[in-house]
Amino acid sequence: MTGVLLVDDQPIVRAGLRMLCQSAADLEVVGEAGNGEVALRAVCADAPEVVVMDLRMPVMDGVRATELIARDHPGSRVLVLTTFDEDEHLYAALRAGAAGFLAKHAEPERVLAAIRAVAAGETVFSPEVLARIVSRAMGTGTRAELPALTERECEVLALLATGASNAEIGERLFLAVTTVKTHVSALAAKTGCANRVQLAVLAVRAGLDL
Repeated sequence: MTGVLLVDDQPIVRAGLRMLCQSAADLEVVGEAGNGEVALRAVCADAPEVVVMDLRMPVMDGVRATELIARDHPGSRVLVLTTFDEDEHLYAALRAGAAGFLAKHAEPERVLAAIRAVAAGETVFSPEVLARIVSRAMGTGTRAELPALTERECEVLALLATGASNAEIGERLFLAVTTVKTHVSALAAKTGCANRVQLAVLAVRAGLDL
């Protein structure tokens, strides 16, 4: 059972997320919070595996809360739900250590899949959010060259750059999730990229056929 903390200043949003999580047998909502300060107390008390975090909130916003959770409670990983007018907050949350980002209009099954993936230690980005991050990075970047990669690694990298999760990549390429994880680790080692965002940016800068 994965413990989930819901953090949003709008009760109706929290109610919707609670109903969604309650529909999944493997997820348990251990608490709710309307701002980052309350969220920190809840993380200390309930030690959830995943914190579903809004960014714009009173008292303490989601960026600061994410930073403190990532620093002081690494066992609780943050999944950010974002809207399309929050880019500055989005990049700040990425720097603060959030483990995943989804657009708020994401399909319910994608939200559940993202919670499970973050709980399993993956970093998750919806295609829309990843596209915005990559676009911003491309604005200041130059063309890059890929190191020597196998054909399969190139396929995994191309799919990763679209925002696909390990499970989705596995489905597309008929691979086990553990095999996909091995390929992602190999890509990180060969390229020197620290996370999926850096790998996605590299893929685009290198002109990899996506």
